[in-house]
Amino acid sequence: MDVLQKLFEQHFHSPVGRVEPLQGQLGGSERKIVRLANGGLSAIGVLYDVREENAAFLEFSRHFRRHGLPVPEIYAEDLSQGAYLEEDLGDVTLFEFLSKNRAGENVAPMAVEAYRKAVAVLPRFQIEAGRDLNYEVCYPRSAFDAQSITWDLNYFKYYFLKLAGIPFSEQSLEDDFARLTSFLLSANLDYFLYRDFQSRNIMLRDGHPFFLDYQGGRKGALQYDIAALLYDAKADLPPDLRQQLLDSYIDRLADFTDLKREAFMRHYYAYVYVRIMQALGAYGFRGFYERKAHFLQSVPYALKNVRWLLEHVELPIALPALMHAFEGILASEKLQRLAAKEDSLTAEDDSLIVRIFSFSYRRGVPADETGHGGGFVFDTRAIPNPGREEKFKNLTGKDAPVIDYLNRQECAHKFLASATSLVDASVSAYRRRGFTSLTVSFGCTGGQHRSVYFAEQLAERLRARNGVEVVVRHLELENRNR
Repeated sequence: MDVLQKLFEQHFHSPVGRVEPLQGQLGGSERKIVRLANGGLSAIGVLYDVREENAAFLEFSRHFRRHGLPVPEIYAEDLSQGAYLEEDLGDVTLFEFLSKNRAGENVAPMAVEAYRKAVAVLPRFQIEAGRDLNYEVCYPRSAFDAQSITWDLNYFKYYFLKLAGIPFSEQSLEDDFARLTSFLLSANLDYFLYRDFQSRNIMLRDGHPFFLDYQGGRKGALQYDIAALLYDAKADLPPDLRQQLLDSYIDRLADFTDLKREAFMRHYYAYVYVRIMQALGAYGFRGFYERKAHFLQSVPYALKNVRWLLEHVELPIALPALMHAFEGILASEKLQRLAAKEDSLTAEDDSLIVRIFSFSYRRGVPADETGHGGGFVFDTRAIPNPGREEKFKNLTGKDAPVIDYLNRQECAHKFLASATSLVDASVSAYRRRGFTSLTVSFGCTGGQHRSVYFAEQLAERLRARNGVEVVVRHLELENRNR
């Protein structure tokens, strides 16, 4: 994190007062993202060791800003260390705004308007800014070509179909993949394809959308990005709203191109399918393969979209093996259990209280005050101890320098990911079974640095879950303050 603090100080001519992790191992990206702040100054810092992807994001950002598009300003960069500093756009994503402004299928007008604003900007990325974009910096491909499509389809086949145990004919499915690829590539591909145009990559500030995570962009078809937004699985947009937003998008396209509606719609649902397959492949890889169970929570929503497509859409080409595989997905008992789990969690009204403690092993493991017994106790003493360094002795795991020190320890990230995975699975099970209390304790030698840090990190992640109330106590710090 030192390089990010240096970039902050160089740009703002002010030291960093606070470092707040924004994305850990629960996310689908390997990037480390933090908020750096001091008083009224703030910026988002990113650390990522794939130079080509960083270079694409930085060049695209500057190009889009030259076109007046709402993307973050790049404040500073050090590509040699995989670091850059960008404008802080706040904390409200379009997905979060939608979630807070809906009741089931009823989406509040303010959320619909936020989507309309985002949809209205999309053609400016694709056509206006796409005309003079430098596609040579695209990573890993300069176009959504046959190779890109093959990667996505194989991702779906190997990490979703196979790991979910869905039967299919390998050769017949490959034949369908070849037909689908040829059909997708028959669309007009001379536009900028944002690639991950979905609700979590759109920030809302003062009611206006700002856009992130276009570093995987490349040349491609118009249909892909609007499909990605409207069939964003967990956003779970009602079909009528999807159609309204699609109509709004096609109307907006008329300001930039003479592409006829019939020509657009001929390829549209094929791109919806390929985007859903890409997403299912990602859920399978992260969920089934990497055992990060929270990624599987999106699967039931994706299957809901698949069911709607099978019932309402007929593609211009025959893909019998692929459609048979989708029918197998919908009939899968294994995947139905995932949907049942999600439904039971949604139906559960009573909150689960998760009590998180930090403590010193010198005083012993905290007693269970709920009468339930059990819970988790994590020993953090294998992690490097900031307390051994003089500059940290009077600080705690809640202070920015200690947080920064531990964030730089790879073993700390692995420890937190493992602990979070265990607790996350229990939270889901406890919610499903109607339990009301779970205790998690982190211990270290003095109860001041490591245990406090991990307790705070876990609490931050759990607070993002619906139906979970988090209570944090730092026992050793409480003893010292008495």
